[in-house]
Amino acid sequence: MDIFIWAFLSYGLMNIMVFGSIFRGFREFFENTGKRGIFLISPISKFIYGIISCPMCFSTWGGFFLGFFIYSPTLNHLGLCYEASWFFDGIFSSGIVWAINAIIETYENKTN
Repeated sequence: MDIFIWAFLSYGLMNIMVFGSIFRGFREFFENTGKRGIFLISPISKFIYGIISCPMCFSTWGGFFLGFFIYSPTLNHLGLCYEASWFFDGIFSSGIVWAINAIIETYENKTN
């Protein structure tokens, strides 16, 4: 059961950050800063904007965060060492978020 809760937590985190209006200003800030062409700041801003505007990218980094700070399903269920488990949490999060998002988009396309 804890894997399902973790998966939906990961999906919710991605959904709020990538699509939520509450973070629109945050995303636009990094998008605009990346377009300005400032020497060291522009590439970093483009990188951050790429992460926070892509569901698969953000879910990977969100999975790293959740696995490191909240709960690690790969550590508890697969018995991986602590140092490697956060990496596989990111991979798992990316896959599960992609699957949930694909199901939701398929449903949305059928209703429109």
